[in-house]
Amino acid sequence: MSTQGRKAPLAGLRALVVDDEDDIRLGLSRLVSSLGAEVVGARDGVEALALFDQGGAELVITDLMMPRLSGTELLAAIKRRSSATRVVIVTGYGTIQAAVQCLQAGAEHFLTKPFDNAEVLRLVERIGRQALAQRGPRASEAARLVCEDPAMRRVLELVARAAPSPVPVLIEGESGSGKELVAREVHVRGANPSGEFLAVNCAALPDTLLESELFGHRRGAFTGADRDYDGLFARAKGGTVFLDEVASMSPQFQGKLLRVLQEKVVRPLGSARDIQAEFRLVSASNRDLETLVGEGTFREDLFYRIGVVRVRVPALRERPLDLEPLARHFLARASATCLGASATPPDFSEGAWAAIRAHSWPGNVRELENAIQRAVIVCAGPRIAAHDLGLGEQESGGTAVPLDYEKAKQGAIQRFQREFLQRALEGAGGNVSRAAGQCGLTRAAFQRIMRELGIERESFTPGGGA
Repeated sequence: MSTQGRKAPLAGLRALVVDDEDDIRLGLSRLVSSLGAEVVGARDGVEALALFDQGGAELVITDLMMPRLSGTELLAAIKRRSSATRVVIVTGYGTIQAAVQCLQAGAEHFLTKPFDNAEVLRLVERIGRQALAQRGPRASEAARLVCEDPAMRRVLELVARAAPSPVPVLIEGESGSGKELVAREVHVRGANPSGEFLAVNCAALPDTLLESELFGHRRGAFTGADRDYDGLFARAKGGTVFLDEVASMSPQFQGKLLRVLQEKVVRPLGSARDIQAEFRLVSASNRDLETLVGEGTFREDLFYRIGVVRVRVPALRERPLDLEPLARHFLARASATCLGASATPPDFSEGAWAAIRAHSWPGNVRELENAIQRAVIVCAGPRIAAHDLGLGEQESGGTAVPLDYEKAKQGAIQRFQREFLQRALEGAGGNVSRAAGQCGLTRAAFQRIMRELGIERESFTPGGGA
């Protein structure tokens, strides 16, 4: 795969290549550099971790079997420091099982030696584009720009009033509704927008790792702690610490967090001394913390401490005017990520818009983004068809709006009709007369159903005859 004659797709990406074999390390470094990434090489995991602590990296490609610190241990250490960093494991045939275990521990992919250069380039470009697309500043910009529904405008108005003050903010809302984007908006509208925004998902880490990630640790505090590590609270230095899924913290850890908020000091694991910490706290929860307080599973004093200002993010079904601008925003971003910045993005067909408006989006904004990214990948022509979105045959999920029997029956009939006609059109290459005949319908009846469901023949064979 040649990169000549096109712009460097990964310009600005920070990458770290780790391998104790010089030729493999240098070869991989040159391949990744050819895509425009800034690449640093390390001979083993210990050296790699030191380089990571100095300058960070959005992509790490590491050998599995190395002296001093293995690829598995390096993966765990990097994920503790930055859950967003993408890690690719390089392995020999004899250690594929271990590489699969790494995938389960958070690795993005693994390469088997000897690897094909074209395969490496394709993989690195895909993962690198995803990393660039999800950089913090872009996410913050998206939160400010994609907001037209009055329900969401009220959220940002509250954020604008609360952000300049250093008080803790609690963001509540369903999973996938965009709570982290709102948290980033609190940060960029706050008193120190140039400071760091440091996020951690409390549900993803057990207490010991969460304590190490937030409070830090000293060398020798536990197995694998081969150097001192400053936690997020100490590293913030006036920036923002974002605790996602705060309801998942154990009662014991809640007590430790309460002390940090009250006294603004942290005690790293393995240390006998407290250190000062200056930060702005923003928390998020997809569960009702007041209910958890009543049940005795969340501390009341901590609830009032983290929720001085409470912001509720509406579900996507509660902000219908945001559907179209969000869909177009995700279409542009997915096209740039999956197809390349110079590619012409597809457009939505009327059938796709009808499907988007009809869906209840129980997975909220995240589900919409995933559906559109899928559509960009599988779309066969210049227009996205309804079936390209891959929306399920039934509205599922506990957050969906309940329907009465007649509405549910009508919805099931329409979903059946849509899938049936789409399959017929696909099989007939977009020829309406042939598709109608195969279904046992007249052409007029077939076209009537197509109009009712917003299905367009051009979505199946652009330029084909009927």
